[in-house]
Amino acid sequence: MNIDWNTLHLVRPQALWLLLALPLIAALWYWRRRRGSAWHSAVDAHLLRHLLVAGGQRAWGGVIALLLGWTLAVVALAGPSWRQVAQPLWQSPAPLVVALDLSSRVTATDLPPSRLLQARAKLAALLRERKGGEVALLVYADDAYTVAPLTADTANVALYLDALGPDVMPRDGQRAERALDAAVLLLQQSGARSGDILLLTDRADAAASSAATAARRQGVTVSVLGVGTPTGAAYRSGDGQIAQARLDEASLRAVASAGGGQYARMASDDGDLRALGVLTPKTSMDDRRDGNGMAWRDEGFWLLPPLMLLSLWAFRRRGLAVVLVACLAAPLALPTPAYAAEGTWWTRADQVDQQALAAGVEAYRRGDFKAAQAQFDGIDSDAGWYNLGNALARQGQYDAAIEAYDKALRKTPGMPDAVANRAAVDAARKRKPSSAPPKDGQGKQPPTSPPSQGQGQPGKDAGQPPKQPGQQSPGQPPGTPAQGKDKDTQGAGNPDPNPAAQAQADAAQRQQMQQALQRQGKDGKDTPAQRQAAETPQQREQRQAVEAWMRRVPDDPGSLLRAKFQLENERRKREGR
Repeated sequence: MNIDWNTLHLVRPQALWLLLALPLIAALWYWRRRRGSAWHSAVDAHLLRHLLVAGGQRAWGGVIALLLGWTLAVVALAGPSWRQVAQPLWQSPAPLVVALDLSSRVTATDLPPSRLLQARAKLAALLRERKGGEVALLVYADDAYTVAPLTADTANVALYLDALGPDVMPRDGQRAERALDAAVLLLQQSGARSGDILLLTDRADAAASSAATAARRQGVTVSVLGVGTPTGAAYRSGDGQIAQARLDEASLRAVASAGGGQYARMASDDGDLRALGVLTPKTSMDDRRDGNGMAWRDEGFWLLPPLMLLSLWAFRRRGLAVVLVACLAAPLALPTPAYAAEGTWWTRADQVDQQALAAGVEAYRRGDFKAAQAQFDGIDSDAGWYNLGNALARQGQYDAAIEAYDKALRKTPGMPDAVANRAAVDAARKRKPSSAPPKDGQGKQPPTSPPSQGQGQPGKDAGQPPKQPGQQSPGQPPGTPAQGKDKDTQGAGNPDPNPAAQAQADAAQRQQMQQALQRQGKDGKDTPAQRQAAETPQQREQRQAVEAWMRRVPDDPGSLLRAKFQLENERRKREGR
């Protein structure tokens, strides 16, 4: 550690004010020492110095250690530093709030087929082409309402574009200042320190310019996209009157200037959005530093070890010597780690067991049942004993397999897979000697369930229907050999049975599977009609009620927005807004 004292720097120099407490600490210690001696109240002062012997030097050593420890702690807290390191600067894209004018003027046709359709298409292009950053959408007429809050999922915002229109607004009007205020509030509620507002309208007033100025003071930039043409077109207002809507660019430029943003007229391409700079979000940097992002590295932690050694004197005398001896003897006294073979001292026993289970399952899938047995052996859990029983059964060691299943059942009574496989192995043991696996085509070698990896779900295939040939059970790990004609069901290292016997066995197995499927009613390939036919009257009534309720839910975003804005409008009226 090379220290350049010429570049010594304190990250938190204000912490050095705590050094002013040193005289107070010394005075307090002296006062307590004077009052703490019981002899002062019983012996005259001129005689006391002749009676007290030793201990004085130790007492002074304690206060010196206390003062030195306080000094080290304060200096460490001040953050001494003598080098700079590269510091990545956090840059977050500035969020964008789009405020769309949905007054009746948006129905004018000077931008064919209408201003509204052109604005929808422009917003769709903005949401599609914008490169990162959060986006929110609000609409306004006489008041402003939030369609979608700030979100990075622009596709979610685009869902509402086709539903936007003057008919979803509770009252007609054109109060852009309320839209700007609502947009600033939306940014503040999200915790953003800065952001952009894009206003889409054809005109604004002095109140909107004032709102844009207020937004700029809070670090928010207001840009304006003009909707319409200077010649304008006729439209029908909310009260049924025919009026002329023209693009007032002067008022919109004033709002953009007051908000510190740009103004552009809506164009047929994306040149207007590029001119406004909304396709590429700005980056707000919370911690901007000069140069190339270098920052002082706090080296105060180097003072903590001596501070910890000094703190021992507060508990035991000669504590420093004890610590030094312990540090020297620690390498000799440390026990050999129990799981050094795993490459780390910090591997827990359950993690080692889980690794062994995973390795055993892989060996089981490959058909190497002896290697799987070696991995499962010694895992004292329900999954370990269950998998060990499977591996033993595949090798024809039925007695040992049944014993392993019994141990798994003692760990988890009623474990379905263990119960089923134990019964299958017991039946196979009664048919054939325990020293050899079955070799005839009629006997289907156990186990009937795939191996479990022991991830907190022992017997996870319980309750599933028996598998058809070539089919994997839902709980089976990917890649586990399916039951049927593969090597897992014929036994490891045994010759294949004759074709006639195999065909007879397969037919019997398929028949048993079909019967099980009929009993359990859980075949994933059943048609809806078959599932409905198996329903009880109560289940059928419940299903029909749910379907009827779902049919009553309107799939109309416009109606949803209309109801939402109406409720918000009524709430604001009650609150006097």
